[in-house]
Amino acid sequence: MSEMSTRREVIKKFLKGSGYLFMGGAFWSGLLNETKAADLTLRPPGAIKEKDFLKKCIKCGACVEACPYDTLNLATVEDKEAVGAPYFTPREIPCYMCTDIPCVPVCPSGALDIKSLLASETVEAEHEGESEMDINISKMGIAVIDNSSCIAFDGVQCDACFRACPLMNQAIYTDYVRNEDTGKHAYLIPVVKAEFCTGCGACEHACIMEKSSIVVLPVEVVQGKQGEHYLTRDSEIDIEDIEAIKEESEDILDYLNNDWEDLLDE
Repeated sequence: MSEMSTRREVIKKFLKGSGYLFMGGAFWSGLLNETKAADLTLRPPGAIKEKDFLKKCIKCGACVEACPYDTLNLATVEDKEAVGAPYFTPREIPCYMCTDIPCVPVCPSGALDIKSLLASETVEAEHEGESEMDINISKMGIAVIDNSSCIAFDGVQCDACFRACPLMNQAIYTDYVRNEDTGKHAYLIPVVKAEFCTGCGACEHACIMEKSSIVVLPVEVVQGKQGEHYLTRDSEIDIEDIEAIKEESEDILDYLNNDWEDLLDE
């Protein structure tokens, strides 16, 4: 083989290898971007906070195997979820709220926390080995209603989500709103109470619309986070911080007052 041919072969192999590297990089880059969609992923009952969950979950599939309704799935590369982690899609199969919650005790890593499912009155009994989990206090997510597509807001009587809810009249109730157009009829509007909603997704599964007008989203997505600059009754207050705020407020008031006096002088 001539020296020129050898060089050509070397260049071909280099370009081919570079192409593979580029394709691999593009593939994993796309996978990472898709994995960001996991922010909207619903986890099994008892799942700890998402970041901690993804660190602790060993992707063993024990919870998936334990689910009697095939609700849980293990994410694959094709899913827009963290690969190997359990999740469920309520529109397809919701959580059927098993009273014994079989998916949680089998978790070997603590990604699914039994303690988070113990009612306050059973916490003490836990030390005596008599504790019992309560699926009704689980927080897989919170249901959110799209007023613009829900037919109940157009005056059509539909209570599919209300009747499907395992905690009917608690997690979802219907509100009677007077129809001002007719003056005789009332709208039966579904309302979600976040403090009782478990995020099981039975309502989303039951919605009669082609694209569900009620969807379950992770708690962190639905509920806002209070800004650090707000003080509440439970906030830890530092006296020095309060004094600093008072001084700053006084300085601002002095500035405004002086500015106003200068305007009057002019």
